[in-house]
Amino acid sequence: MMSVSQTIETEEDLLTCLHIKLYHPQQSGKGLYGLLPLGNRQRHSADDSLRMGRDTNACTFALVDARVSRKQLSLQAYRMPQSPDMMFTIQNLSQRGSLSVNGSTQGYLEKKDLPDKALIRFGEYEMLMVRESGEAKGSFEVQFEVLTVSPSRETCTCLPSMTPVMETGSHVMNTFPAELRAYGPLETDETLMCQTQS
Repeated sequence: MMSVSQTIETEEDLLTCLHIKLYHPQQSGKGLYGLLPLGNRQRHSADDSLRMGRDTNACTFALVDARVSRKQLSLQAYRMPQSPDMMFTIQNLSQRGSLSVNGSTQGYLEKKDLPDKALIRFGEYEMLMVRESGEAKGSFEVQFEVLTVSPSRETCTCLPSMTPVMETGSHVMNTFPAELRAYGPLETDETLMCQTQS
């Protein structure tokens, strides 16, 4: 028979950690993150949903912002069979607004599996979530920090790079040799015929 001490996770167990990095364009001096445990790792039971929103009674973590929904989003831990990794889904709990994960929009109550690195947006908020693997099965940690620069403006492997299109045509034209650029800018449905000289 197993003793109780063998079934309880020990402090030495490496917990999975969700690093949540927040950004809002008016965050300085507004106290938006006053209820969050910034910089400290918070242990959370893996069988309970982690909810974020403005309602301190209904949510695990609250934002001090009347424009945020009472319950904005939910994170739920799960495991795949024969996998040691703790993974997460995200669910949009807001009836008022959409939530996007790496540019893919989620409507009310829609769920999505979170990749190891994800940019989540709702309202004017941006949250860069990064999952750090661990071994413990019954709980995980969450660590919040505030970013001084929008994560969507920084180079991020989880987002496609966006380059503005100039009036003279697509930025892709500059990558063509000079003899091809002479044809001018192309529309996406045009085909450029090239002849090679022998």
